[in-house]
Amino acid sequence: MLEKLQGVVIRTQDYKETHKIITIFSDKLGKISALARGAKKPKSRMAAATQPFIYAEYLVYVGKGSGLGTIQQASINHSMRQIREDIEKNAYASYVLELTDKIAEQKKPFPYIYNELYHTLKWIAERDEYVIPAMMYELKLYDIGGFAPVLNKCVSCGSTQLPYYFSVTQGGVLCNTCSSRDPHCVMLQGKLAQILHAFQQVSIEQIGNISLKDQNKDLFRMLLDAYYDSYGSYPIKTKRFIRQLNELTRE
Repeated sequence: MLEKLQGVVIRTQDYKETHKIITIFSDKLGKISALARGAKKPKSRMAAATQPFIYAEYLVYVGKGSGLGTIQQASINHSMRQIREDIEKNAYASYVLELTDKIAEQKKPFPYIYNELYHTLKWIAERDEYVIPAMMYELKLYDIGGFAPVLNKCVSCGSTQLPYYFSVTQGGVLCNTCSSRDPHCVMLQGKLAQILHAFQQVSIEQIGNISLKDQNKDLFRMLLDAYYDSYGSYPIKTKRFIRQLNELTRE
């Protein structure tokens, strides 16, 4: 069956001497894998449209069930060139793609996540801030993975009274009364709890500008890393590179 799809290339794999197998997160079918014949040839029309981060329109012969499809045609809509040219943008965008590949099920449409993925990559490509968009997308991705933290009320008693404490073991925030349930919970000072909840709920398209102190970015990153390590099913290789990159840039 031929399908006309729009999507982002989230993974590529060399196949034999001249072909590639690419994984696309698409608007209609979600995550699909397809063979791009001759894509490794420098002069191939498929070469440019089968690179990671590319947002393009594809004509794909879709295989049955979990079978491999075949790309018939491709036309690039947005190359995300700036991501390829900047090592930090590349690192965070690669993290976003790897998370998507690990968490999203094959051939299951997620229109909202598809839209957020495209706009998150577009934001990273076109602006200087990339840490916060990656975290915003990550929190939304946890939802389709079935392990999103509860951030709008105490996960234990349902209280909406601040302050909140983030608890990895309890799966979300705890109120002051229930914070004793987790001796390792971390207090979210001021408006940090509301900000983290907004990251989870608000589409990046609705954000005009976003900023956060470095110390609060680091706190959120630490909490999300610990949370994913507890509930995520697959290790994420790009995390290690981001940590190494952060160490180098702060020396």
